[in-house]
Amino acid sequence: MKATVVDLRYKTRELMEALDRRETVTLTYRGKVKGYLVPAKPSKMRVQDHPFFGSDPGDGRTVAEEMRDLRAGRYDDL
Repeated sequence: MKATVVDLRYKTRELMEALDRRETVTLTYRGKVKGYLVPAKPSKMRVQDHPFFGSDPGDGRTVAEEMRDLRAGRYDDL
């Protein structure tokens, strides 16, 4: 899809719909290409890639106990 700088102001919804359709929008100014609007890559994270995955200490604590300990202040154990 091609769009002008004026289209950015007056036809923003149509440009966003084009991005939703995974189309690249060519942005022109006075007939010359100035840039491209490229759809963002979908951010699908696998559970295994999350930093908290596999952090089970294996000591039999529940998730609630683990979260309480993680959220506790640093001086609560004194």
